[in-house]
Amino acid sequence: MNWTLGDYLFAAVSLGSAGAAFAFLFTRSGSMAYRLGCLIGVGTIFLLVWVNGAVGFIGSSATDANLMYAGVIAVAVGGACIARFRPLGMGRTMLAAAAAQVLVALIALAGGLGAGSPNWPLDVILGTALFTAFWLAAAWLFRRASGASLVPAAAPIG
Repeated sequence: MNWTLGDYLFAAVSLGSAGAAFAFLFTRSGSMAYRLGCLIGVGTIFLLVWVNGAVGFIGSSATDANLMYAGVIAVAVGGACIARFRPLGMGRTMLAAAAAQVLVALIALAGGLGAGSPNWPLDVILGTALFTAFWLAAAWLFRRASGASLVPAAAPIG
């Protein structure tokens, strides 16, 4: 593959941003579960950007439908900020990112977005399953770090 200067700059900014984000989050807790959750969460964002920039998740990288994944990243980053990077809130944020990842896939599949690509719909289904698993793994690790349940218990009846 022939990389341009722009490709190298994109790679440098992407790697630098991921490294800086992880370095910031790493200091938020001494819990190994929290730190692994951060590594998986930041890594998932990095891979989501990288895959979409390189080959695209839905069709090719030039398919505009891939821009929907910016919403998934916004859920993850925005939710983490709203949660003030606390473990329980981070866990819930990762669950929301997993749901957003699945929603994007459902929209793409229902709308036939990327249907012209040779591997459609398998690429969307398998990619979504993989990335959703990453989000859920991070959610589980943050839950472990918090020592609480991600989903509040139902109020007793009566």
